[in-house]
Amino acid sequence: MNLSDLGAGLLRRMDPEAAHTFAIQALKSVPLPRTGADEPILATSVAGLPLSNPIGLAAGLDKNAEALAGLSRLGFGFLECGSVTPLAQPGNAKPRLFRLSEDRAIINRMGFNNAGLDAFAGHLAVRPAKTVVGANLGANKDTEDRAADYVTGLQRLAGLSDYFTVNISSPNTPGLRALQGREALDDLLGRVAEARPGKTPVFLKIAPDLTGAEIVMIVEAALSHRIDALIVSNTTLDRPDSLRSTFASEAGGLSGAPLRARAETALRHAAEAAQGRLPLIGVGGIASGADAYARIRAGACAVQLYSALIFDGPGLVGRIKRDLAACLRADGLNSIAEAMAAGPLQRR
Repeated sequence: MNLSDLGAGLLRRMDPEAAHTFAIQALKSVPLPRTGADEPILATSVAGLPLSNPIGLAAGLDKNAEALAGLSRLGFGFLECGSVTPLAQPGNAKPRLFRLSEDRAIINRMGFNNAGLDAFAGHLAVRPAKTVVGANLGANKDTEDRAADYVTGLQRLAGLSDYFTVNISSPNTPGLRALQGREALDDLLGRVAEARPGKTPVFLKIAPDLTGAEIVMIVEAALSHRIDALIVSNTTLDRPDSLRSTFASEAGGLSGAPLRARAETALRHAAEAAQGRLPLIGVGGIASGADAYARIRAGACAVQLYSALIFDGPGLVGRIKRDLAACLRADGLNSIAEAMAAGPLQRR
C-alpha cells in the first residue's frame, strides 16, 4: 500500500463530508509525485480532444476547480470539475453525504454546493496547462430560468475550459431532471447551441433512470442541437434490494457498485441509438480495469469514476490503466478504438 492509498484509508474513518473537504485541501497542498507516461495502447479521443488514456475523473470531487494541480498528478486522462452554478450557493442541509461501506456505494444530496462562477473561473485561469479539464455546469436552485444559468456558465468560462458538460441529471435540485423531457430539452439545447463559445465541445450528462425510449429521444435531440458527446450517466434514485447499509433509505443520488448494471444498460441503449454518430462517456460503478473495458466494449470512448476512489484510494487510477491495457492485449486489440468497434462483451 502506498502513502496515498494509506491516506485514503484514514479518510474513510472520518465523517464523509469532512473527509471530502480534507482531501481537497490535501490535493491543493501536498506535493504529489507525477505518474509516468501512459502506454500508447490507452490513447483515445473524445469530440476531438486527444486523451493519453480514457480514465477520467467525474464531476463532484472538485466542485470549485481548486485542486486541479494535485489531481493532474494522479494519472487521469482528463478531469471534470463542478458542478458550478452562476451564483454561489450552500447546497442542502447537512448531513447530505453518506458512505455505504458494506455496499461500496455513496448516497449524496449535496444540492450543487459551490462557490459560484467567478471563483471557479479564477481557479481555471491558473490550471495545469497540459491537463484536459472540463467544466460541469448546473443551475441555481432558486433560478427562474434554468436554461439561462447554463448559458451564463458557457459565457463566463469561455476560453478557460477544454469542454463543458450541461448537467441536467442531478436528482438533488428540484425540477432539474424535468429538463430531460423533449420540449424543455429542445429549448435548453437550442439556447446552449447559440451561446457555445467557438468550437469548445459541449457534452450532455443524463440520468441512468431513463427508459430506452427516453434515451433514444435524448440522443436524437443531442444530435439535432450539435451536442458533442453524451455522458451516461449520473447517480440513481433507485434503491436495489441488495443494499445492506443502514444508510440505504437516505434520500439522494446513489453511486458506486450498485449503480454498475443500471449505468451499463443505459450506455448500451445510448450506443444502440447513436450508432456511432455521438461519442459516449461511460460513468457509474466503474472500479476496475475490467469495468472500464466492459464500458468501452459497450460503446464508450472514455469513462469516468469517482465513488471507487473513496474506497480504493487514488492508486486505483494506475491499477485500472494497467488492467485495461492487459484486457486489450488479451483480446488481441491494439487500441481503445478497436475495442469499441469489437462490440459488447458477452454476458457471463
